[in-house]
Amino acid sequence: MSSRYRATCALTFVLLLQGCVHPGVRRSLRSGLPVTDASPQILAVYEPWFGHPKHMSVGYSSQDPVTIRKQMNQAKALGISGFVVDWYGDREPFIDHSYAVVQTIAAEKNFHVAMMYDETEGSSGEATEDTLADFEKFNETYLSSNASGRQAYLTYNDRPVIFIFPKEGHTDWNRVRAATEHWNPAPLLIYEDQSTPFIGAFDGFYAWINPGKQGWAADGSNWGEQYLRDFYRKMQSKYPDKIAVGAAWAGFDDSRASWSLDRHISQRCGKTFKGTMRLWPQYYTADHPLPFLLIETWNDYEEGTAIERGLAKCTPGEQRSGQ
Repeated sequence: MSSRYRATCALTFVLLLQGCVHPGVRRSLRSGLPVTDASPQILAVYEPWFGHPKHMSVGYSSQDPVTIRKQMNQAKALGISGFVVDWYGDREPFIDHSYAVVQTIAAEKNFHVAMMYDETEGSSGEATEDTLADFEKFNETYLSSNASGRQAYLTYNDRPVIFIFPKEGHTDWNRVRAATEHWNPAPLLIYEDQSTPFIGAFDGFYAWINPGKQGWAADGSNWGEQYLRDFYRKMQSKYPDKIAVGAAWAGFDDSRASWSLDRHISQRCGKTFKGTMRLWPQYYTADHPLPFLLIETWNDYEEGTAIERGLAKCTPGEQRSGQ
């Protein structure tokens, strides 16, 4: 049994122990997934803005080294090997400082870190210039040979991996790609799974929380199974030469966010997390492995996706119905 396969099973099992306690789910996890060497490296999206006054209080600061060390220890125990950390460049100094602390501690903890670049919402032209400046700063500050914690940065085939979270879509990614090709080594750019005119600029795509073609259901029952199946099929048939980053999520609920759109995916007593974790082996084998699986998220409490404190507990009635 591969170590990554064991980690995938362990992650789901431990989270269910922390939260929903449905015994049938526990037993099914022990039976596990088919043994495969295609098991991906498990990463988790990490939000570094807690402690800033414009975000909700979660009881800690994302700049507290003690908290970050504890989070990394907990994540490693669950089989997670790295955090993918949101980063905004000079637009968010608080988040930039948080990222610096996370990368430094990741090196200390033998843990990985990667940047998820939140695209600027500037107008066409302005957005591209902002992105070029942000990427150059990131390269000099966090990827240079003397950068603190540089050895912890996530690589694939010896190239640093950069995730991109799109916003208004005004960035000319062809220009950004041309600029980053001069880095040594040049990074791999991984874009969210959505329509873009810059397919050629990206080395891969990652799946993101999505209820599927039926849209957001009032009861949260559209948990994204068909979306993920479509993503894996598309990556194999349409983009076989690009990096596929699978995804798993426990649920979604943005009712506590200041930007709420009343969107909801039910945790279904842990079944949503279990279901999203168990889809990738149906599409990837040892001959064609899935490189990464991205847990979405470690600690986004504002959109109800955090797994840091386990899965939501269920009432007896919910346990019987699975809702």
